[in-house]
Amino acid sequence: MSGVQPADRTVLVAGLGVSGAAAARVLLELGARVLLTDAAEPAAAEALTAAGATWLGRVDTLPEGVDQVVTSPGWRPDHPLLADAARRGVEVVGEPELAWRLRISAAGGEPAPWLAVTGTNGKTTTVTMLEAILLAAGRRAVAAGNVGRPLIEVVTERDADGGPAYDTIAVELSSFQLHWSSSLAPAAAAVLNVADDHTDWHGSFEAYRNAKARILARTPVAVADAGDEVAAALVAGHAHPVTVTLGEPAPGQLGVRAGVLVDHAFTDDPAGEVLLERSALAVPGPHNTVNALVAAALARAIGIPAEAVGRGLAGFRGGAHRNVLVATVGGVDYVDDSKATNPHAAGASLAAYPRVVWIAGGLLKGADVDPLVAAVAPRLAGVVLLGRDRALIAASLARHAPMVPVVTVASGDHDRVETSAMATMTQVVAAAAELARPGDTVLLAPAAASMDVFRDYAHRGQAFADAVVALRRPGDGAAGTGR
Repeated sequence: MSGVQPADRTVLVAGLGVSGAAAARVLLELGARVLLTDAAEPAAAEALTAAGATWLGRVDTLPEGVDQVVTSPGWRPDHPLLADAARRGVEVVGEPELAWRLRISAAGGEPAPWLAVTGTNGKTTTVTMLEAILLAAGRRAVAAGNVGRPLIEVVTERDADGGPAYDTIAVELSSFQLHWSSSLAPAAAAVLNVADDHTDWHGSFEAYRNAKARILARTPVAVADAGDEVAAALVAGHAHPVTVTLGEPAPGQLGVRAGVLVDHAFTDDPAGEVLLERSALAVPGPHNTVNALVAAALARAIGIPAEAVGRGLAGFRGGAHRNVLVATVGGVDYVDDSKATNPHAAGASLAAYPRVVWIAGGLLKGADVDPLVAAVAPRLAGVVLLGRDRALIAASLARHAPMVPVVTVASGDHDRVETSAMATMTQVVAAAAELARPGDTVLLAPAAASMDVFRDYAHRGQAFADAVVALRRPGDGAAGTGR
């Protein structure tokens, strides 16, 4: 659709989740002929057809006359409909790519710059840190994309005077979204890390890595964690590479000097510029220090002052189900990191605590859990396993941590999600409480997706919190304390 107005086009929107429905609404407003398809008719279809769209039901071949397909990020490239479009030479894009192409005409002038983040883990934390920094600097900013609202809504939203609602956009992009993006050119972009994940969707680790790398293709500033070998290699050949480190920063880096976050990349000061004390970050763990440094680098790349970076990061409190202290019961901290849905994320979470009763298991999505188990074995006081792939983790524990006590909890009837999920998590938390001793941390960091037992990671985290709260006794620490 580049260079062509939507009113001239017939667009098939494949998948009517949040982003697909938003894309369909905007395309209708712009005068496109919009066709809709999904595996089943969702609630959004009724309002969209009332607005002029045509519901096709499920289709596996491309209807005649379609100029472009806008696909849901969840649809794999080998889906019959998308494969048929590719055979016929009909372009398939994702909602972020559509938003990027429409942003200039939607802005009515110079469009808001995008500051983009991808990575296997830490994307949402980094993007919301970046949003906090931008707001502290007085920008009209919003976090969008794979977090928050669809980008197509954000780029077309107007303020009270009829102008663009935002002057800077902090953009989270998944590998799925990047696969379907070809022309994005953010003002600065970061790859946090690249670890084994979603190979079932992409087909190989190399294809997954290459999808992540698309975020850097047209950006003038490329940021990565120097401690992540794959991410660092992706930015190494860029015209303006910037890396972050947990150690003393060299020129071209942001890092940590004597407990202080320092910018040595976007300043003329030979000593670097102080951002804030690391102790001022309210979110724990080395991985969150890396996230903060990457957010700072992206903000600094567009000229945000160091003082605003410090204020924004100091005020950041993190998101739900990301290393949140639920309660302290009998001297044991119970921490919810249900968002740790792959081994790389779980490893970062486990590294933040010295002695852990680990709650793990779910859908591993083809990821290898052995390196994680071998690395964290010395920290483990016990492990409680649940979910479909629990036996794979149990086998890894037997190889790498044979002295660590392991309890396995079978899942209930998946057709009765609410009842079985809560019953399963109640058993899991009770088993963890038996293994834990005062001073330990019971950590829900499953290293796996949740949809075998729970609706999503938030449902899993809430079930954990509810089960923990039920354990509390008079005098225990307050529930819901942020970490």
